[in-house]
Amino acid sequence: MKYARIDLPGGARWGVVKGEDVLTLKKAPFEGIEYDGGSYPLTGCKLLAPCEPTKIVCVGKNYADHAREMGAEPPGFPVLFIKALNTLNRHEGSVHAPDFVQRLDYEGELAVVIKRRAKNVKAKDFADYVLGYTCLNDVTARDVQQHDGQWTRGKSMDGFCPIGPWVTDEVEPSRLKVETRLNGKAVQRGNTADFITDIPKLVEFITACITLEPGDVIATGTPAGIGPMVPGDTVEVDIEGVGVLVNHVI
Repeated sequence: MKYARIDLPGGARWGVVKGEDVLTLKKAPFEGIEYDGGSYPLTGCKLLAPCEPTKIVCVGKNYADHAREMGAEPPGFPVLFIKALNTLNRHEGSVHAPDFVQRLDYEGELAVVIKRRAKNVKAKDFADYVLGYTCLNDVTARDVQQHDGQWTRGKSMDGFCPIGPWVTDEVEPSRLKVETRLNGKAVQRGNTADFITDIPKLVEFITACITLEPGDVIATGTPAGIGPMVPGDTVEVDIEGVGVLVNHVI
C-alpha cells in the first residue's frame, strides 16, 4: 500500500493511495487500516509529510563515493545525527535558507518510516518495525556545517527536511535506484545496494541506543553528487518504486 497524509478543511488525515484517489482512514495506518468512507482525487490533494515523527535519525556517509567526495574515507560504523522536527517539510513545499547561508545543498535519500516502538531490534527482525519507505531531501547549509565543525545548525534550519510524497510498503529496499534532479538534470545517481551499512543493520545499530517510536524516520544516507541549489531551482528526489519528491527553492 501507499500511505499519504493530506490536508483537509478539518485538519490532516491519513489515507491510502489507490489509483488516482486517496481513500481516507480513521487513524494512522500503524494503528490498523480502517477506512472512514472518504475519497479524494489525488491530483487535488495537498500532500503533507507522510509521517509524524518524534525524531529524524540520519546516517552520514553511508555511500563510499559520497564519503570520499566529502574528503573522508568510508567510516567503519554508521555515523548518526539528528535533524530537528522544525525541519519537516512536504512534497511540493518550498525550501528557503536564511540570508546568511552562502551554499544550500540537496542530498537525496531513501527514508524508512517506523510503525511500532523499536528497541534493541535484531537485524533479522527489522521488517516487523517498518511501515514503509519514502523519499527525503537532507537539505544542508554546507558553509554553515563546515564553519561550525558539527552538523546541527547546518542540517536543522526550518524546512530543511522535505519528505514524501507518500510512504510505500510495496518495495524491497535493498536494491533501489536513487536519483536526484536539479531543474530536470540528474545530479545524483546511486543504488541502495551500495550502502555501507544496509537497512536491517542500521535498524539494529540505531535501536541499540535510541528507542524509535511509530512515525519516526531513518534517513539512510546520500550518494555522491551533492551540490548547491539557489532560489528558483526545483529539486526532485526520485526513488525506484517509491515515488518522486518535488521541492522548490525560494
